[in-house]
Amino acid sequence: MKMMKWMMSSVAGLCLLAAPASAAPMDDAVLALQLEWGQANYKTADDQKEASFKALVDKAAALNGEYADRAEPKIWEAIIRAGYAGAMGGVSSMFNAMPQMEQGRDLLLAAEKIDANALHGSVYTTLGSFYYMVPGGFIGFGDNGKALEYLNKAIAAAPDDMDANYFMGDYWMERKKYKKAVPYLEKVIALPAVANRPVYSEGRKAEAAAKLKKARKYVH
Repeated sequence: MKMMKWMMSSVAGLCLLAAPASAAPMDDAVLALQLEWGQANYKTADDQKEASFKALVDKAAALNGEYADRAEPKIWEAIIRAGYAGAMGGVSSMFNAMPQMEQGRDLLLAAEKIDANALHGSVYTTLGSFYYMVPGGFIGFGDNGKALEYLNKAIAAAPDDMDANYFMGDYWMERKKYKKAVPYLEKVIALPAVANRPVYSEGRKAEAAAKLKKARKYVH
């Protein structure tokens, strides 16, 4: 299922901004989640992904509980829940995955109210990706209009962010608007690696390169 495939390569290429010393423990914990997400997403065998993400969901939820008034842990719990949803296998995967995505959406909406600019505006990037990848109608909460609205906000907030560009490019790929996708995917490849996150950076650039190769077949 397309949504399942996407969730395993879900969002988040944003590095932490400098923060006051009092925030350092939370920032360090969020960075640890980012690094573990990269390993689970890009370096873990498919048959081990579900267990890896499940353990990571528990860590993220605990961090969110500890810093309930901060947006960053909510953002990363949402991202990790999407990875967990994508790693679920079997016939019932969609049924089991959708509650994780709904929880993730609710976490992101709560984070948006706290600090929409946290982590370079990754609330916008993540919500945008959720809304165009999750089915709509009776199955899920997908909404292409909301997706584009959030992705435009993401690009405006952080025009040189790897994920903001990747997911805008992928949005247009899904709409078969390949010419619109190309510049965003090219930018992902050209951007420098995200500080302290080499596994993520390499993986995201490889995904962008694969999509760019496909897009160029349709652009004349």
